[in-house]
Amino acid sequence: MQPEVVMIGLGYIGLPTAALIASNEVNVHGVDINQHVVDTINRGEIHIVEPSLDEAVAKAVDKGYLQAATTPVEANNYLIVVPTPFKDKNEPDISFVEAATRAVLPLLKEGDLYIIESTSPVGTTEKMMDLIYENRPELKDKLFIAYCPERVLPGNVMHELVHNDRVIGGVNAASTEKAISFYSNYVKGSLHPTNARTAEMCKLVENSSRDVQIAFANELSLICDKAGINVWELIELANKHPRVTILQPGCGVGGHCIAVDPYFITADFPMESQIIGKAREINNYKSFWCAEKVKTAKLQFQLKHGRKPSIAIMGLAFKPNIDDLRESPAKYIAQKVLQDANDEEYYIVEPNINDHKVFKITDYKTAFAKADIVVYLVAHDEFKQLPKDSDKLILDFCGVNK
Repeated sequence: MQPEVVMIGLGYIGLPTAALIASNEVNVHGVDINQHVVDTINRGEIHIVEPSLDEAVAKAVDKGYLQAATTPVEANNYLIVVPTPFKDKNEPDISFVEAATRAVLPLLKEGDLYIIESTSPVGTTEKMMDLIYENRPELKDKLFIAYCPERVLPGNVMHELVHNDRVIGGVNAASTEKAISFYSNYVKGSLHPTNARTAEMCKLVENSSRDVQIAFANELSLICDKAGINVWELIELANKHPRVTILQPGCGVGGHCIAVDPYFITADFPMESQIIGKAREINNYKSFWCAEKVKTAKLQFQLKHGRKPSIAIMGLAFKPNIDDLRESPAKYIAQKVLQDANDEEYYIVEPNINDHKVFKITDYKTAFAKADIVVYLVAHDEFKQLPKDSDKLILDFCGVNK
C-alpha cells in the first residue's frame, strides 16, 4: 500500500512527528540514512529518549501504519526533517536539506505537498523550490511547497506536537492553505498562515530571543560572582517587580535550537544582528568561565590540602532531565576540565544515559560520595535530592542548591 506521508529524517523531531501522524491511522514511510535507526524503529523500538514516544512507535509499527527504510517511496506528502549543521565560521549548511530534496525529486507528482521542517536560513524553501522545478520543469507551479518549523520542548515533545501553535508559510497562498489543511489533521493548536520567508525567520527569532534573555542572566551571574552577590537571590528579588522576568543563569546554552539558530541570522545579517551576536558570545564565554572556575578550585584545593582532589562533574545533557547532549555546554566544560587533568580522580555523571563513547559514566550517588569537589552543570532532578550541607566544595552553576 502506498504511504500517505514520507518523513525524511527520523531524529528527535522526525520520529515523534512520524509516530503522531501514524497514530492517526495514516500510513507513514520514515526515511533515515542510519541503518541502525531504521532497524530499531521497524522492531517497534526507539533510539532516543522521549516520554511516551516508545509507546507511540510500538503501537504504530505493530498496526502497520509506520515503517522505516533508508530510501523514500512515492507518497502524497513529503516532510523534510533533517539536520542543518554548520560549516566553518558558523555558516549554516543546508546540504542535508538539499540531499533529502534530491532523494524525493524523482517521486514527486502533480498535487503533492512538500514541507520543510528543518531549521533553515531565510530563503531555503524558495531555493529548494527552484531546485525542484529546475529538475522537474513539468511540475512547475503544480506542487504545494511550504515551510513549517517545529516548536517543541525535549521531554514533552509528544504533547507539544499536538497542542502547540504552528506557523506555516507557503511559497504561495495555495501552498500555505494546503499545508494548513495537512497539519490540521494532527495539530490541535492554532495554525498561523504566513509566507515561507517569514516562517523561516520566525523560527530563528524565537530561539534567538531566548538566547538573548539567557545571555542577560548569564552576564548577571558573572557580575554577581565578582561583586560577591548571590545571583539566584538577586534574580528572585528582581522578578518580584510586576514587569520584570529574568531567566535563570546556567553554564552556557546548548541544544539543537537556542545555541544554533541565532547563527542562521548572524551569518546572513552580520551588521544588523549586533545584540543577537553578542548574546552568543556571552553564552559561549560562560561555558569557558565555568571550566576556568573548576580549574581554579582544583588548584586551591591542592594548595590547601596538599593532595589532588577527586572531582564529580554532574551532568552532560544540554538541559535538565533529558538524554540529549547536542551542543551541550556541560559536555564542553567536562572536556575542557579533563584536558587540564593531572592525575586527579574524575567522576563524570549523566543519569539519563548509560554510556558514552568519550566519558566513563558514574552513578550520581557514587560520584557525590567520593568527590571532594562537586560541580553541578545541569539541574537534573536526581541532583536536587543530594545533601546540600556538606564539607565538600560545591560549584553550582545551574541552581541545584539555590
